[in-house]
Amino acid sequence: MARIKKPQEIFTKITEDFSEVFKDNLISIILYGSGAGDDYRPGKSDLNFLVTITEEAIDHLDQAIETVSRWRKKNVATPLFMTKSYIESSLDSFPIEFLNIKNKYILVYGEDVLRDIIFDANHVRLQCEREIKGKLILLREGFLETGGNQKRIQELIKASITAFISVFNGLLYLKGVEIPATRQEVIRSMEKEFPIDKKVFMQCLDIKEGRGDFSPSLVKDIFKKYLIEVRKLWEFVDKLEI
Repeated sequence: MARIKKPQEIFTKITEDFSEVFKDNLISIILYGSGAGDDYRPGKSDLNFLVTITEEAIDHLDQAIETVSRWRKKNVATPLFMTKSYIESSLDSFPIEFLNIKNKYILVYGEDVLRDIIFDANHVRLQCEREIKGKLILLREGFLETGGNQKRIQELIKASITAFISVFNGLLYLKGVEIPATRQEVIRSMEKEFPIDKKVFMQCLDIKEGRGDFSPSLVKDIFKKYLIEVRKLWEFVDKLEI
C-alpha cells in the first residue's frame, strides 16, 4: 500500500470515484480533521471525509460499498455520508462534532455546506458538560477494569484524550478564543482560560502519540491526576454562564 504523503494528492481521484457512484446526487466532498491541518502524519493518520449527497442518494449507500472498501485500504476512513437537511437539523444535538469539523476542513469538491452554519452557545455548553460527565464515569469504570495493568491504562488514556481535545475546542469556542491548529496548542489555550493543569493533559497526549518512556508507576500517577483534572473541569463547566 502506497503511503499518502499529502492528502491533496488523492483529491482528484476520490472526487472521480464518488462522482461515478453518485453522479448528480453528489453535493460536496470535504476533508476534515488532522488531514486538513498540521496534525497529519503520513501512514499513521486516517483521512476523514464528509460526503454530502441528496436525500434520494442517502437511501442507496450500498452503491458506495466497493468504493469505500477500496479507499479504506489506503488509510482513508469510511466517510461520513450526510444530507444538507441532516446537517442543518443536527446542530443543536451535535454542535461539538460539527464545530470540530468546521474548525479544520478543506473543500475538495462542490458546495461548501459548512461555510454558513452557526452554533448556539447554550447547545455547545450543554454538550460539553454532558460529554465531560459521561467520559468521567467511563474513565473511572475503565480504570477499575484495567486491573492496574500499565498497558491497559495507557490504552484507556489513548482512547479518551482525543475526545477531550474535541470538547476543549467547544469550550474555547464558548470563550470566544480562536481554536488553535494543533492539539498541543489547544491544551495551552485551555490552561489560559480554564482551571486545568496543562502538564497532565500534555502527558496524556504524549502517551497517545508515543512520545516519552513512562514507567508503570508514572502511568498510574498520571491517570489519577487525569481523573482529578476532568472532575475539576466538569465542576467549572457546570457553573459556566453563557
